[in-house]
Amino acid sequence: MQQLYAQQEKVLKNPILEGYYPDPSICRVNDDYYLVCSTNEYFPGLPIFHSKDLAHWQQIGHALDRPDQIRLDSVNPSGGIFAPTIRYHQGLYYILCTRAGGDPVKRNFVITATNPAGPWSNPYWLEDAPGIDPSLFFDDDGRVWYTGNKTPNKERYFKQREIWLQEFDTKSMKLKGPVTLLLDEGATREARNIEAPHIYKVNGYYYLIIAEGGTDFNHAVTVFRSKNIQGPYEIGAKNPIITSRHLGNHYPIQNIGHADFVETQNGEWYTVLLGTRPYGGKGLANLARETFIAPLIWEDGWPVVAPGEGKVLPQFLFPNLPEFKVAKPSVRDDFNSDKLGFQWNLIRTPSANLYSLTKKPGTLRLYLKPENITEKANPAFIGRRQQHINFAASTFMQFNPKNKETAGLVVYQNPTHHFKLEYLLQNGKKVLRLTQVKAGVVEILAEKAIDAKQLFLKVSAQGQAYAFHFATKENDWNLLLGNVEGTMLNRATAGGFTGVYLAMYASSNGAKTTNYADFAWFDYQELNK
Repeated sequence: MQQLYAQQEKVLKNPILEGYYPDPSICRVNDDYYLVCSTNEYFPGLPIFHSKDLAHWQQIGHALDRPDQIRLDSVNPSGGIFAPTIRYHQGLYYILCTRAGGDPVKRNFVITATNPAGPWSNPYWLEDAPGIDPSLFFDDDGRVWYTGNKTPNKERYFKQREIWLQEFDTKSMKLKGPVTLLLDEGATREARNIEAPHIYKVNGYYYLIIAEGGTDFNHAVTVFRSKNIQGPYEIGAKNPIITSRHLGNHYPIQNIGHADFVETQNGEWYTVLLGTRPYGGKGLANLARETFIAPLIWEDGWPVVAPGEGKVLPQFLFPNLPEFKVAKPSVRDDFNSDKLGFQWNLIRTPSANLYSLTKKPGTLRLYLKPENITEKANPAFIGRRQQHINFAASTFMQFNPKNKETAGLVVYQNPTHHFKLEYLLQNGKKVLRLTQVKAGVVEILAEKAIDAKQLFLKVSAQGQAYAFHFATKENDWNLLLGNVEGTMLNRATAGGFTGVYLAMYASSNGAKTTNYADFAWFDYQELNK
């Protein structure tokens, strides 16, 4: 059947969002589809995507794009914003989400908008909503229900979880009424780490889907149903309804889980869910968790995902929907706007005067800050996701380093795992240096004395082999160091949840300065599809 799909003129290709776009949630409004993903410590947060055919997606904004909406200053790497749910009801869009880590430790919130492209409201904080992974369900009797997961009062083992339900008042944006425990792990036939609950109503039944098994190799999606939203819930006899844990280490799509369902206007059903594409070794997925899609049908009162296959494929038959044309991503961002493009992120909530797009039109001016990328801080860092296994990224930088100052291009997984291709002053001489930070250990891999007012910097990868280049004239590239092992840039080695970022970076490393680095453009493209 996989060969049959490959012969179709139009196919639904996976992943539908490449690179670090985990924990997808989806909703349909008439013939429009909207999707949101987690962003952890990155800002702006919660990217919003739009589609009309489920295959092609265009980003239309971020739900958290104002520093006054939410603060991420104190969150740890891989903390922050995750596991959103997007829903629509009577002219209003809702996103429920969790801010995890830092102070306060965990808080769930709701934001709303009349237009999914924004602006979105400031958060309504839910003071009595423990746990993570909040979701809303609008019942046909007018009642609205909130569900999430939490740790039980007496945790019998590490990461034991429960799924709970409570009514939600959309006028006051508060929970009300009694709390109902829908699932504990003893009722799920030894399932562990139950999370990511969503409720749907189909043919008179309430269906509760959850993720379980953790977020790595054993990740899976299971289903339960009841005639009463408050339960008791019957266990799906064919659970899990989708997973990749039975397919072995070499199946190209792993860690499948954290699903959300949607019905098309033509009566077809699909599920979006997260997964990874390991390469170069077991569990090595530098791109981290991405967004995939699969069809589902209903048989004998239960959902069947990827019917006839039972697994997420690299491609499926195209939906019975008109093809949606989206703008092809440009290879080059020449910074000719007064706002950053949607592909760019900063680490944590940005401080004022971190960068400017107007001081020198057509240039991104990045002001040096004392903070650096090894700290739990908001460094002078503007990056985009690595979205392909084989890629090239390059930039044109003008920078005159002084004292401890440095600027350049970084390949960033987290504060303890990254590469820096940086220009700095060393013993009175200007040097281009490639530094590796692995498990917090700093190692200089290569350096070259260069005295230039402008530098072209490039990083590329073929699988797990990264290469670093420089030039003083455009396209006159010189190899600084090739075949650099990149396997440390993944969750299996570095821990956490986030994927690799390619970023423009500058730091004064603790010193006060008014210096800056100017970046005239940034290119990114896939290589060797």
